[in-house]
Amino acid sequence: MAKFFEEPSRTFNEYLLVPGYTGEDCTPDRVSLKTPLVKFRKGEEEPALSLNIPMVSAIMQAVSGEKMACALAQEGGVSFIYGSQSIESQAQMIRNVKATKAGFVGSDSNVSPESTLADVLALKAQTGHSTMAVTENGKADGKLVGIVTSRDYRVSRMDPATKVKEFMTPFEHLIVGGENITLSEANDIIWDNKLNQLPIVDKDQKLKAFVFRKDYESHKGHPHELLDSQKRYIVGAGINTRDYAERVPALIEAGADILCIDSSEGFSAWQKNTIQWIRDHYGDSVKVGAGNVVDAEGFRFLAEAGADFVKIGIGGGSICITREQKGIGRGQATATLDVARARDQYFKETGIYVPICSDGGIVHDYHITLALAFGADFVMLGRYFARFDEAPNKLVTVNGNYMKEYWGEGSARARNWQRYDVGGEQKMSFVEGVDSYIPYAGSLHENVGLTLSKISHTMCNCGCLTIPELQKNAKVTLVSQTSIVEGGAHDVVVRDEKFDARKK
Repeated sequence: MAKFFEEPSRTFNEYLLVPGYTGEDCTPDRVSLKTPLVKFRKGEEEPALSLNIPMVSAIMQAVSGEKMACALAQEGGVSFIYGSQSIESQAQMIRNVKATKAGFVGSDSNVSPESTLADVLALKAQTGHSTMAVTENGKADGKLVGIVTSRDYRVSRMDPATKVKEFMTPFEHLIVGGENITLSEANDIIWDNKLNQLPIVDKDQKLKAFVFRKDYESHKGHPHELLDSQKRYIVGAGINTRDYAERVPALIEAGADILCIDSSEGFSAWQKNTIQWIRDHYGDSVKVGAGNVVDAEGFRFLAEAGADFVKIGIGGGSICITREQKGIGRGQATATLDVARARDQYFKETGIYVPICSDGGIVHDYHITLALAFGADFVMLGRYFARFDEAPNKLVTVNGNYMKEYWGEGSARARNWQRYDVGGEQKMSFVEGVDSYIPYAGSLHENVGLTLSKISHTMCNCGCLTIPELQKNAKVTLVSQTSIVEGGAHDVVVRDEKFDARKK
């Protein structure tokens, strides 16, 4: 007879947190959202990788490109660059992120002395960058012979055919820094000499990076930046269970800090084989997450296979139709709670704490706090991040509203059949994701800051200053459909502020 789970599986929308005692020292500014990213011996050592905020971006074409990776690392989280692309292009994305270390920005806007003003304007329109390196060959690996900024030309007064060499600032007039300069030293040179940018060059006069004056305050404003030992952004990468023998070495060589197997369902021999191959070739030096699972048995399997973290969730994403198509999955709240209990039991038995990531089912900001209270160490978000400027998906206008395109990795558009562990050469003949639009929300920094503020305030309402405290001490109540309605604005006519403003 089939095994039945007698309790219904529930979503985060069916729960609320019950306030705990808030002491005088329990204030939002004192809350720490630091959380482990990879397994470790709790109480004996620190994890090799941790997050400064409990948020990572999903392994999706519409979400995690290199701009997202840099922006999220600035806030203290990690992006997993999508793997549904060629090995070469994914590795290049990783290299680009690692080249953009905090304060040191690699140049992707390069022209030659023989380029024209028209070329400069076209490149500016393409990249949005007004500072360009002038190299002998017009490429990033060429000898630096000057720079061009918007202060070097006037479009209304110059012929578009004017050569760059006629209006650039030549190298001999530049103040530059050596390749071993520290960020602090570079900023001192910028401020002492009233510069807007400082080119960093090696002994052969090749450009290594720029340090910009405008970034100084920016970096001061990102105290939780997630950086490696070389002050570069931490970045992850998605892999699959088919071409890992070729993809993993390329991603590690490019500088990926952590990998994650991208699959619709992770309780499989193929995930175990993938992890085993990584362990055989790299030992524990390469960190790899696995998933997705929805129960204790699935978690135990991946933990024993050697996963560094385990993802939870099947069918809960806003663009995922796995439950509709295949009838498998579980409510995200129930799945998270079940796996968290298994994680704690595994820790008691082995002394190894394997972080768990709740992936999917997050509709409102407070659902993140609930996921943490249910035992998740961090959450993976797709729709949430896809709304922002930094996501690689296109901004479009739909019925007069700004929207961003958003599609699932299981959709026909993504064509990411490698994420399905079906064995052999067999391919999926049906989709498990849709192609959609979501409302545009602006910049990542502003939105993530608001979300984190809500999480911190809610944790204080629960009397908790850390995520482990929340996991241990949170009080949670199941709510009825009627109380969900009661929790929002009801029995009133909500004023349309825009309409009121027009009337005035």
